[in-house]
Amino acid sequence: MTSKSTDLETSTFAFLDIETTGGSSARDRITEIGIRFWRAGEVVGEWQTLLNPQTRISPFIERFTGISNEMVADAPVFEDIADELEAQLEGTIFVAHNARFDYGFIKAEFRRLGRLFSARVLCTVKLSRRLYPAFRRHNMDALIERHGLAQVQRHRAMGDVAAMLAFFTHALAENGADTVGDAVKALLQRPSIPSHLPVDVLDELPRGPGVYRFYGESDVLLYVGKSTNIAQRVASHFSGDHNSTRGVRMSESLRRVEWTETAGELGALLLELKQIKALKPLFNRRSRAAKSLVSIELASTDAGYLQARLVREIQPHRLGDYYGLFRSKRDAEKALSGIAAKNELCNRLLGLEPEHEGPCFQRTLGRCKGACEGHEDVVRYNLRVQIAFHALRLNTWPWKGPVGVVERNDVSGDTDILVVYNWMHVATVHREDELHDLTLRGQAVTFDLDSYKLLVKTLMGRDGRNLTVLELPAVGEPDVLMP
Repeated sequence: MTSKSTDLETSTFAFLDIETTGGSSARDRITEIGIRFWRAGEVVGEWQTLLNPQTRISPFIERFTGISNEMVADAPVFEDIADELEAQLEGTIFVAHNARFDYGFIKAEFRRLGRLFSARVLCTVKLSRRLYPAFRRHNMDALIERHGLAQVQRHRAMGDVAAMLAFFTHALAENGADTVGDAVKALLQRPSIPSHLPVDVLDELPRGPGVYRFYGESDVLLYVGKSTNIAQRVASHFSGDHNSTRGVRMSESLRRVEWTETAGELGALLLELKQIKALKPLFNRRSRAAKSLVSIELASTDAGYLQARLVREIQPHRLGDYYGLFRSKRDAEKALSGIAAKNELCNRLLGLEPEHEGPCFQRTLGRCKGACEGHEDVVRYNLRVQIAFHALRLNTWPWKGPVGVVERNDVSGDTDILVVYNWMHVATVHREDELHDLTLRGQAVTFDLDSYKLLVKTLMGRDGRNLTVLELPAVGEPDVLMP
């Protein structure tokens, strides 16, 4: 070997695989760990154990892995083996196939114990892609078939470890130590990370949709964001953190990253809006909660003309009676002025001038057709008003009661059912059977402009064409709060 292959010469590689009760490190637990240690071309040891996950293993997972509830009933729990596992992995390069999964679960188990775990991580999926870019598939079954590797007991920890190590040694023999060493070195290099964060912070971040949160000293919340790929979006913050004074300040203040995974983009968007408004992060500029919302209501005068008035007491169950949602009285009056000018409507009837005798000011300029003096036909004027305001009319809730909007993630297998009522996100569950025990009665939810716009666009437009909407049984109605 040459000096270019330093890691291959001097490091111990811990080829590790786990089996779990499911695909989410936040909700699921480890049932088996297998490790084989490799150094300078030789296997130098191995370690394995079953684990009691302290939760039931589903029949599907039992069939998939062959690990049953009976097999793990007397096995140690993770806390029992945490010290030994940490000692076994100390100073090694943590190698796994789709390493984010295995590494994320190990870190999550340590986190439950109030402990941090960190390692240099090598993903053999990424290694295969780098060494064999002409091929599209790099899952373990594909590697076994493509490279003629020995068959193993798949979906058991030591069987998958054996397959992974066989691929690694095959790649060394086929490509040479220099080429593989360069690929390993490149994959182990870390991107630029803010100085106060762990160097492996990006390794455990999910590659799917969700919301991420940046915290500073004393756990002050700095920023809330969303993405369809959390890891990629967080990494982009770090790569661009010196592009603005604001970015530099946030980077220097950053101490911790948290995240919440969602099944899809709609759930991430709704959660981001809710957390920004409720938690008020220091560096979020947009989507702060409005202190109050203003809308426009049309009512007939004694003479029969439609007259506009501003309302703050918006009743969500009769949204179709309102026109526009505005963050302030000033914004509403600006919209009314634009409608008046474009459609030659009466400023006084639109509430833009105080009541007085004689024509409105716009009438004296020839920009009102005389409704203020009773000179324009009532039916004609009212028709022009309805046409002018049509685009601003709010959408009435089209279902009888709350609905469940189903989002499924085909990659992770996760499902979110977003419970929505009157364009308000009330709750999230993950299985349809949870809907039967759900009650919304007594829950408080705030009607929100941004959520209204998002849900109308998604559920009534083309954005919602791939979503399933379930009309819910009698789950009650939440208490609606107005900002």
